[in-house]
Amino acid sequence: MPAPMSKLVALSEGLTGRTYELKVDKTTIGRLDDNTFQIAEPSVSSHHCEVLLKGSDVVIKELNSTNGTFINGEKISEAPLKPGQLLRLGNVELRLELDSAAPAGPGAAPATAAAPAGKQKLDQTRVIPRGVKVNEFEQGAAQIKFDKTSGFTKKKDKTNMIFIVVGVVLAVVIIGFVVIALLKVGSPAQ
Repeated sequence: MPAPMSKLVALSEGLTGRTYELKVDKTTIGRLDDNTFQIAEPSVSSHHCEVLLKGSDVVIKELNSTNGTFINGEKISEAPLKPGQLLRLGNVELRLELDSAAPAGPGAAPATAAAPAGKQKLDQTRVIPRGVKVNEFEQGAAQIKFDKTSGFTKKKDKTNMIFIVVGVVLAVVIIGFVVIALLKVGSPAQ
């Protein structure tokens, strides 16, 4: 296991400050509650990726997610994640940090200065509880936006399309039978 303890810190709005310590050799991340680290966000796949501890390395393994897995903006299928680097799953950004050291490497946050006497030094991952403002609640769904120029694609739902096509064909056939029956009833017998 890495020493000191590694943790993933959420940076995305709505998840800011949420952390997950990497204590076991394999951690699954995804939207469903059967994952080791659940992120209930629509752009995260049900089983998005795995975090593997291999000696002192933290390795991210993509699990064929819809929106992809990226390290510092580069799409990966399996790659090491270094302290301070950004891991993006759909629209959610996480940073790998070490518990006992300041983040290092590209994309890392700068080290903070010592707190003045009498002031408590705040950890940058500290969550300050507050309620939800009315306008945030009303705009909740509007905050999730997908960039149509990005590599993200929506999965096609062929089952619904087949159901609709079959339904339309059956409706046309039934209407045809009704029209023929009405014509036979309405025509004079010879």
